[in-house]
Amino acid sequence: MSLRLLLLLNFALAAYLTGLIWTVQVVHYPGFALVGKAEFPRYHAAHTQRMSYVVLVPMVLELALAAWLAWAGREALPRGAGWWSLGLVVFVWAVTFFVSVPFHNRLEANGYDYITIDGLVRTNWLRTLAWTARLTLLGWLLK
Repeated sequence: MSLRLLLLLNFALAAYLTGLIWTVQVVHYPGFALVGKAEFPRYHAAHTQRMSYVVLVPMVLELALAAWLAWAGREALPRGAGWWSLGLVVFVWAVTFFVSVPFHNRLEANGYDYITIDGLVRTNWLRTLAWTARLTLLGWLLK
């Protein structure tokens, strides 16, 4: 596969995931606070199940393609850009599993809790900004 095509595939996945995370950041997570306490457990369970359908495979593909891009572009891309791109993906994964998932687990176990929802919204900015930075970097590489 050409480096250009690999860059385009990385960019396409990053664009999809960046759009998705901005929707989650601005619409979904703040909306958790608007769901009634009685309905919240069912709503949250449906949210996490349905989100896994739209995020799991693209995130795995993104990780694989980012690693491929870092390796294939190690000499061709400027200033280690492929490695920076991969680093942002690894950062997103780390925040997902060490920060976001524990917040979701708390919401699943305890139901509606405004403090937990607020923590989820605030810490999700880490993923939102990392994906946005990755998309910007890949766009710069494609120019």
